[in-house]
Amino acid sequence: MTSRGRTKQKPPFEPGCVPAPGELLVWRDSQHFDRWQDLPCELCDKPTPMRSHSGEPVHKACAEDWITANPVEARRGRFASNLAPKPNSKGQGDHS
Repeated sequence: MTSRGRTKQKPPFEPGCVPAPGELLVWRDSQHFDRWQDLPCELCDKPTPMRSHSGEPVHKACAEDWITANPVEARRGRFASNLAPKPNSKGQGDHS
């Protein structure tokens, strides 16, 4: 028996580095965005389609502010950037 529709969820994806306080998170992966449902942010209670690596509903700006306000606890990795993708060709980086 197989499930149908939107019930199939991707497994959590591996987080990268925790940015230093005051730096920005890199959340370019589409798994950080839930296009079907806004949930209350864990930090400010306002609705957000954004999700952390663990699926926690949180605005990216709220997560960055939390890292700045809680630098010691932030090292545990509650919020982290995406793993940096490997470049497709030598010396090109993000530019083609």
